[in-house]
Amino acid sequence: MKTKWTFFAIALIMALCGCSDGGSPVYRDASAPVEKRVKDLLGRMTLEEKIMQLNQYTLGRNTVENNLGEAVRDIPAGIGSLIYFGDDAVLRNAMQKKAMEESRLGIPILFGHDVIHGYRTIFPIPLAQACSWNPDLVRRGCAAAACEAAACGVDWTFSPMVDVARDPRWGRVMEGYGEDVHTNAVFCEAAVKGYQGDDLSAENTIAACLKHYAGYGASEAGRDYVPTEISDQTLWDTYLPPFEAGVKAGAATLMSAFHNISGTPATANRYILTEVLKEKWGHDGFVVSDWDAVRQLILQGMAEDGKEAAMLAFTAGVEMDMVDDLYTKWLPELIEEGLVDMKQVDDAVSRVLRIKFRLGLFERPYAEELPESSIYLQPSSVGLAERMAVESMVLLKNEGGVLPLENVGRIALIGPLADSKEDMLGNWTARGRAGDVVSIAEGLAAEFAGKARIRVVKGCDFDGDDRSGFADAVSAAANSDVAVLCLGHKGKWSGENCSRSTIEIPSIQEELLAAVKSAGKPVVLAVSAGRPVDLHRIEPLADAIMLIWHPGIRGGNALASLLSGRENPSGKLAMTFPYSTGQIPIYYNRRNSGRRGTQGIYKDIRSTPLYEFGYGLSYTEFEYGELCLTAEDGSGRSCDMVSGENEVMKVPAGGKITAEITVKNTGGRDGYETVHWYICDPYSRITRPVRELKHFEKRMVSSGEEETFIFEIDPLRDLGFVDSAGKRYVDKGTYRIMAGGRVAELEII
Repeated sequence: MKTKWTFFAIALIMALCGCSDGGSPVYRDASAPVEKRVKDLLGRMTLEEKIMQLNQYTLGRNTVENNLGEAVRDIPAGIGSLIYFGDDAVLRNAMQKKAMEESRLGIPILFGHDVIHGYRTIFPIPLAQACSWNPDLVRRGCAAAACEAAACGVDWTFSPMVDVARDPRWGRVMEGYGEDVHTNAVFCEAAVKGYQGDDLSAENTIAACLKHYAGYGASEAGRDYVPTEISDQTLWDTYLPPFEAGVKAGAATLMSAFHNISGTPATANRYILTEVLKEKWGHDGFVVSDWDAVRQLILQGMAEDGKEAAMLAFTAGVEMDMVDDLYTKWLPELIEEGLVDMKQVDDAVSRVLRIKFRLGLFERPYAEELPESSIYLQPSSVGLAERMAVESMVLLKNEGGVLPLENVGRIALIGPLADSKEDMLGNWTARGRAGDVVSIAEGLAAEFAGKARIRVVKGCDFDGDDRSGFADAVSAAANSDVAVLCLGHKGKWSGENCSRSTIEIPSIQEELLAAVKSAGKPVVLAVSAGRPVDLHRIEPLADAIMLIWHPGIRGGNALASLLSGRENPSGKLAMTFPYSTGQIPIYYNRRNSGRRGTQGIYKDIRSTPLYEFGYGLSYTEFEYGELCLTAEDGSGRSCDMVSGENEVMKVPAGGKITAEITVKNTGGRDGYETVHWYICDPYSRITRPVRELKHFEKRMVSSGEEETFIFEIDPLRDLGFVDSAGKRYVDKGTYRIMAGGRVAELEII
């Protein structure tokens, strides 16, 4: 009997030490299925070890080797995740070594960072990227960012942001893909695939995190963190689809949002976090809170104290608590009191471990400590950043064909952005550095070398009252063939907690433009911003306007190539530009109103935007042919009224339809054209927007040539709508298919 109990004691000790039958435990076996590894490791963990996996702290910027021990001393070895602020992998590896060697089970830490539009190679802001209408370019950009971040020891990015946003006063519009549901969904999928690749365990991939789940973009009056009112139907037709697309694309994690949704804060919203995300969509990764968001449940009036806040967030479906440490403090007591079910704790821990196993962290806990020169700013990534900037910039005006600048010998380059580097980066710049940026002045100098002399004059600052530089600016313009003014917003004027009551360009810059205009020379305006801006007073003063957003490290090269004509503008707006701040919110896919015509409109300003969604000019011209529909079963063919045919094609609800349109380049330059395909259901059981984007495609069309663009229509997917429970349906009746101003109709029978 004594021998038997000795055997059991030894076996128990070996199990607690992470051993099994004297060999390696299942969770350390890379060949074992992930779910078996998760189950095995979970069964070996104490309650304290489990709870530590559900917390995220930060790891500071101190990378001095002699101080590494001090930097990691106060962070527990068993912590689940850390937000990493480092320029290389040294400090990260020191902390990971502590986790692997000092924690009982050697569970690696998951290191996260805000890799929003590049890591060190900074790309245009995401809102600009959407204006490229090139998802593959975005996918490749995210892959390049993942490569740099992974080499620095980052395993996880808090990106992409796919909040549908229709109020440009909200600073975070810069982080997302604009006002349209379908656009956000498509770019969400591209970003997820870029970050995660085909194999999440590959060395150059990182886990994606969809944010902010869900409806954060409905921020009232453009203010951050404030309550929102979102109906269930609007939640399903507007705010949830991009997240569903990301989940289907395999996004490893999601981040819950800060805001209150019609009385229930997103951080404690079991409906979206569990019923929709986990039960309906089957997501098996985990949800992390936003920064200190669990504690905010107290300020939001839902939780009386930290204990209740922890209970509400955890039971709703937030698996990981970002930085406020409430799970560590209160989960043991909540479990003991029966307010938190141990089964949910095990499920939450399993979700975190699952992602760690999928990332291959147990096999490769450390990042190779490489020199910066082999990680950052690789030629392929830099070239990609420039290409993205070129395709993201939008030509808004070109009166008299002022652009491109051909046969000009003298250029006056004026404005606070003319030689600025920092402000080209925008906000959320990760490890980006101003020294990596090619300024507009540098870009033009290189582009026009040997062709034109360029005089650079600042004129004024971004804001303030100093007009002392106006005289030099006017003189430079008067003595040049053309004046290029670089105006707009500073890079840090958009982003989180950067709400603005007005989206105008500061008056000092408007005055500078007016002064330069008085010199009598053609004026080209380059506008930089992280949001749509109010240009209605400026627009008449400029002969040409190029929207460059915050274009990243190669924005100067990109703008120069467009101004010279070496590149042809192809960007189109992914977010409406209001005529003035007073029109906000204004967006293309609104619902129809009653009493049309002159009723219900503004009496003091126009009611239409200055530049609508999808707007963008080119140096060439495109001519759209007739739009034709063909049913898969051969039941009919319908073309738009241009052809003189006005019949309506009848199609069963389960049928397939092909829409096609031919686009011809009738101008003298090759150019990219993006065809936006819209649908309209004019009469529906739930009223629908006047137009809904369902498909887009960008393609090069050579001068004098034509291309046929095709939209394969699935009635349920493309013509259907959702009710307040998220159930998709297709009404019988007439639908309109629209592209390039052409319209064709079909009838679902």
